[in-house]
Amino acid sequence: MPFVTAKDGTRLHYEDWGEGRPVVLLCSATMDSRMWEFQAPYLAGQGLRCVLPDRRGFGRSERPWNGYDYDTLADDLAALLDHLELSDATLVGYAIGGGEAVRYLARHGSARVARLALVGATTPFLLRGPDNPEGLDADVLEQVLDAMGTDRAGCAARIAGPFFGGPDADVDSLALSPELVHWLVQMSLEGSPRATMEITRTLFTEDLRADVRGVGVPTLIVHGDNDLSAPLELCARRTADLIPHSRLEVYEGAAHGLFATHREQLNAHLLQFARGH
Repeated sequence: MPFVTAKDGTRLHYEDWGEGRPVVLLCSATMDSRMWEFQAPYLAGQGLRCVLPDRRGFGRSERPWNGYDYDTLADDLAALLDHLELSDATLVGYAIGGGEAVRYLARHGSARVARLALVGATTPFLLRGPDNPEGLDADVLEQVLDAMGTDRAGCAARIAGPFFGGPDADVDSLALSPELVHWLVQMSLEGSPRATMEITRTLFTEDLRADVRGVGVPTLIVHGDNDLSAPLELCARRTADLIPHSRLEVYEGAAHGLFATHREQLNAHLLQFARGH
């Protein structure tokens, strides 16, 4: 299996499929590169090169105790792009992967990156504060961390309905098969407990507004209007306002897990965008 070594010595696994313009697919917070089950084979089959890293702490990458802040994650991404000598790449950042991507551009520039796609991204800043009054209250973070620390498996199972169907959905009401939902929930539990907690803390507390303002490449923003994890108005619309050359595509009825529920729509948008159209 291919690995790249990060600055701190952590070995990071990745997949590298197909040929053509590279598309780097950065996964959601507690999942790994397998979540791109519906996107990567399709894009590679359409003549693109898909690079799929497993974030530290998850998948087949090593699980260090530290390094789950955006600076370290961006440096991990830089190590991979440099190792593969990529150019003209499209970065696709899903949820926290969007934060990873914009911090990479802020720290390492856009010499290797031609385009940025933010899908269900948690940019620019989730937490409420004096200059972010519509943000989420800090108590929400503490409740999430407490639920994870008390019963991580139970927590993952409880949020599966809202993750794929919106605030009032339960698992039985989803248009996805029970087997698919179970597999994706199980994937989120296979990561390191420490990484899961610290990634969640990073997602809530790190302010990416300056990073987002500095994005200088064409940007596609894809978001569901029923996303509980990354509310549309707080995340996608504010991100679009901060990136003048961005295009926002809102999927009606889509929740956070639109990579599964709206796979064909997302695939079409990513293919068109990665081809430079």
